[in-house]
Amino acid sequence: MFTLDLTDIRGTMLPQVGGKAANLGELASAGLPVPAGFCLTTDAYRRALSTSGLDEVCSALESTSTVDLPQLNQLAGQARSLVLDVGVPAEIAEAVRSAYAALGHEVPVAVRSSATAEDLPFASFAGQQDTFLNIVGVDSVLDAVSRCWASLWTDRAVTYRATNGIDHASAALAVVVQEMVDSTVAGVMFTANPVTGKRSESVIDASPGLGEAVVSGAVNPDQYIVDTVSGSILKRAVGDRQVEIRSMPGGGTQRVERTRQEARQEAAIQPCLSDLQIRDLAGLGQVVEKHYGAPQDTEWALDADGKLWLTQARPITTLYPQTTRRPPAPEVHAFLNFSLAQGLTRPLTPMGLAGIRLIASCVAKTAGFAVPDPRSGPSPYYEAGQRIFFDLTSALRSRVGRKIVPRVFDVMEARSAMLMRGLFGDPRFSVTSRTPLKLIRHVAPVAAKYRVPETLFLGLFRPEAAMDRVERLNSDLRKTITVPAQATAHQRVAHVQRILGAEVFATVPQVLPLPVLGFALLALVGRILGEQASYDELQAVIRGLPNNVTTEMDLALWQLASEIREDPDAAASMAGKTAETLVEQYRDATLPVVAQAGLDRFLRTFGLRAVAEIDLGMPRWVDNPTHILGVLANYLRLQPGSGDPHQQFRKAAGEADKQVARFVARARSISPLHALVVRAALDRTRRFAGLRELPKYNLILGIAAAREQLLLVGQELAASQRIEQPEDVFFLDLDAVENALAGEDRRGAVAGHRAAYEQELRRRHIPRLLLSDGTEPEAAAGANVQQRPGTLSGSPASAGLVTAPARVIMDPVGAHLEPGEILVAPSTDPGWTPLFLTAGGLVMEMGGPNSHGAVVAREYGIPAVVGVPDATIRLSTGQLITVDGGAGTVGTEDPEGAENSTV
Repeated sequence: MFTLDLTDIRGTMLPQVGGKAANLGELASAGLPVPAGFCLTTDAYRRALSTSGLDEVCSALESTSTVDLPQLNQLAGQARSLVLDVGVPAEIAEAVRSAYAALGHEVPVAVRSSATAEDLPFASFAGQQDTFLNIVGVDSVLDAVSRCWASLWTDRAVTYRATNGIDHASAALAVVVQEMVDSTVAGVMFTANPVTGKRSESVIDASPGLGEAVVSGAVNPDQYIVDTVSGSILKRAVGDRQVEIRSMPGGGTQRVERTRQEARQEAAIQPCLSDLQIRDLAGLGQVVEKHYGAPQDTEWALDADGKLWLTQARPITTLYPQTTRRPPAPEVHAFLNFSLAQGLTRPLTPMGLAGIRLIASCVAKTAGFAVPDPRSGPSPYYEAGQRIFFDLTSALRSRVGRKIVPRVFDVMEARSAMLMRGLFGDPRFSVTSRTPLKLIRHVAPVAAKYRVPETLFLGLFRPEAAMDRVERLNSDLRKTITVPAQATAHQRVAHVQRILGAEVFATVPQVLPLPVLGFALLALVGRILGEQASYDELQAVIRGLPNNVTTEMDLALWQLASEIREDPDAAASMAGKTAETLVEQYRDATLPVVAQAGLDRFLRTFGLRAVAEIDLGMPRWVDNPTHILGVLANYLRLQPGSGDPHQQFRKAAGEADKQVARFVARARSISPLHALVVRAALDRTRRFAGLRELPKYNLILGIAAAREQLLLVGQELAASQRIEQPEDVFFLDLDAVENALAGEDRRGAVAGHRAAYEQELRRRHIPRLLLSDGTEPEAAAGANVQQRPGTLSGSPASAGLVTAPARVIMDPVGAHLEPGEILVAPSTDPGWTPLFLTAGGLVMEMGGPNSHGAVVAREYGIPAVVGVPDATIRLSTGQLITVDGGAGTVGTEDPEGAENSTV
């Protein structure tokens, strides 16, 4: 059957009828006002093009890079020609004639493309295929059908599929033929605010004539925002009315253009919609949203009789998901994105989230909070979009919380701190707790249990003993996370819960006070010396710091590259090879001896690390050293003497010592006691500030140990065919793993979780703060802010000025960075830092002056600006930019040849 009536179509029929028809059929079946019509199915498309030669074009497209736009466009043009040459075969044309006749005699219709890869939850494909309006007569309909089929292969549609990872060969097109609504007013309606994310606001765009003027962007429409809870109209803004698209008698459309003065006069006389019509539209939108169970992007039309029609509904793909569990109603809650605070923009695997829930539960229990089910996480813990969020509401409503939490984030993720302060004036978060008693009640037990006062005393008065204690803690941790080799699968799961739910957090309150003390003493020196200690001079003290495990890792990798470069045969044998080829050689033990032994040594020490390493579902470098070998290969491409990091590090340490001496001399001019205090304070700063990486490193030790045990469990489950492969265990949580060990087949669940994870990987916009009503405070605040042209603003992170081409990198694995290029990244964790050694500068969307990327940038002396909103979208690879790390600005230029691409 080549045609189906819209009333016979349901939302589950997407492969047969495409996204648009499936949604229209679903709306019609729900009794909503949808114009009558039929759908020419994907079977017709496939039958028509079965012998067209399109398969060869699809194969060529699959082997073409997503950034090779000229080749993609050329192949798209070939595909369009093939489709148009085929036309509409006779048997399919006959089916169309019959279905069109059933609508009436020479009925004006809209002929609309409906692709199988369209109106999906993660990619709407809005506007990617063509629509033809006011088509009259069957011959014209058949011609429009052929052109709809060809529009599946427009340049924009092909590029969109390639970018979203959708297989070209699997894409097919149905065509909707629907009675034309000769509308007096039409437009679009979002049942949630697409800019701010607020779920209780509907946004309506309207313009006279056909809705095509609004959908295509040809007109600035009237806009109305409606509070769907109260029904009140929050905003009325009249558009310019300079363009109107109307149906023409006998078929086709005409574009009517007016001068600005004429348009203004008409708008002043006759608004598009009355208040009653606005509320009716918003009410209709709520019915649609309730039917689908999610906010919808709808198209609508109002005919001459005043009847409202729906001509489309699809998910709003740009909204960030709400939390997986709802906070207590009716209060609005504020959630902090803790993933971003940890330098992680990508989603976490299901097991990665399960691990974080256990760690968070351990923290909460230690602080005296009730945690009924550690596997579910403590009550302030939430998840949204497979990322970690914490309920910030109590801190915002506490006078002490308002003072402490934003200050912590001033140095971790500065823009998040700014957004927190932006909520202080919101009456929904007014202060209700005015004393520190509640905080003390939860902090005191942690401080007492882990002897925090003793740690601080040792740090102040016996710094060598404090460092010895840190070494003992590290050694003890390695013993406690060791699991007997003969453990059963069930015992291994129990050990994972023990390691993550009890052991790894213990080192944090025992180590963290020392780097906090180091930075506090640096601030004390600033207070003592006042104007004699500038910000840049104070920052110089914390360059070239000892005891930083991440710096030690980066320098060790550079040292390995230097050793390979000094062996001409080894360097020559590795030159020009891909990271994948080098990995194969490493696993076969056929790398040059110096490289094989050196990489073994590096991975024994640092192989537990990874990109996005707080997610235990992510492969460690020892599991897959592709990233490390890729970085090594990049290092080997550099000319000898291209800025030795060891030399830079020693130079930075020497400059820090000189700055300490200068500060001591300035303090001596005040008094000998001041000099003694400043010398001791800066000694502790130099000793302890580098330890800031150690608490997280110890967490990673525990996470890596848990991962190792779960992989062994995964091997057992794969052998018994409960999952396909051992790594699938990371797409389950602990409860699901135990069910699988009990005999359940979890392969279907794994496939579903993998698909959801892959979908989230494509998300580019991640909110720093999220309210429980869906509002993103950053988007709401930015809606009325004008950015100064040519300049992006963030937080100063590492002083210096550099002008160089940008290199936008979304994932460091396999990324290539030319020496001196400015690295532009969403955020960074230790897995990124090998790239810093060759970067000329750093721009990050996330972070604050003491976030990981900022600290490492200062260590290496490269200018850096962090917390630059949407930097990876607003900057392009090859674009010449100027990073002013002291001012916190990024100046932009647009030279010829800048690529709109990311790595």
